[in-house]
Amino acid sequence: MLKINSIYKSIQGESNYTGLPCVFIRLAGCNLRCSYCDTKYAYNKGRAVTIPAILTRVKALGCHLVQVTGGEPLLQQDTPKLINELIKQGYKTLLGTNGTYPINSLNKKCVKLMDIKCPSSKAGCQANPGNLKHLTNHDEVKFVISNAADYNYAKTMLKKHSLTKYTNIVFSPAYRKLNPKVLASWILKDNLSVKLGLQIHKYIWNAKEKNK
Repeated sequence: MLKINSIYKSIQGESNYTGLPCVFIRLAGCNLRCSYCDTKYAYNKGRAVTIPAILTRVKALGCHLVQVTGGEPLLQQDTPKLINELIKQGYKTLLGTNGTYPINSLNKKCVKLMDIKCPSSKAGCQANPGNLKHLTNHDEVKFVISNAADYNYAKTMLKKHSLTKYTNIVFSPAYRKLNPKVLASWILKDNLSVKLGLQIHKYIWNAKEKNK
């Protein structure tokens, strides 16, 4: 049983799967309160749904790519079970996580999309460094960057943990806080092996629209 905020189909707006149709399973609850959070409605609002019922809904939406997201999905103990069932049924399964909960026991076929919080997020908590060693070249680490301080922090993390050597890195400008052109210029100037990621769903639809 999982507390679900919503299940819907949309265009994947970020990550290496940007632009692809995707079913999102948004779980309720989060242990962080980021300053720029765009899913505050998922902090608490949700209803209990069984895993078989979730799978039935996902099947009805007819999409091979599925992302389990939140909130923070790993707050709920049955999330790994859901991931296992999705993979068992043949879905390409992504997990969006802030990295504060262990990922070592997750199904190896699950693609982990880890969002490491920069200073401007004011999250009050950081990803567990021990999780980083469990990432591979099919996973991804994202930094949402609002200013130069965030950018420098992200660069420090790249160097400290040698992240570009074993996983994919995305630098994403915080929506309407940092001009993408500015972030692009910094990346080019420093010759970083990172991907510039834009949340394209916010450009396709109104940024305040839910489930888009």
